[in-house]
Amino acid sequence: MTYYRAEYERNIARLNTPKGKFMKSKRQSTVEPVFGTLTQFLGMRKVNTLGISQANKVMHLSAMAYNLKKYLKFTTKHVKIGVGVLDISKALKNIIEDLNKDFLSLVNILTTYSTQPIILP
Repeated sequence: MTYYRAEYERNIARLNTPKGKFMKSKRQSTVEPVFGTLTQFLGMRKVNTLGISQANKVMHLSAMAYNLKKYLKFTTKHVKIGVGVLDISKALKNIIEDLNKDFLSLVNILTTYSTQPIILP
């Protein structure tokens, strides 16, 4: 018997509704694999910071690392000559632009929440 038994039972009842089952399946297919990758392969078993704002920074950095890992897996498909040949330089340019946007958004987040000034190289 636990003090939170009523909350557990309410949650179980909510998950057994059609909407609860749908939301659980959506969460399992979108969010849970990302958290699994972060904890198992990217060292996010603990967040060694104080405060929610610092933990938020760590999560943003880990999300960027996850996205970079996905970008590095980018490969072009081999196609027959003359039939829809991919422009590799355009694809790489798009990836670099996305990385720049992610980096700038991270800098904005860090400067917003940071108490220390951030000096970029």
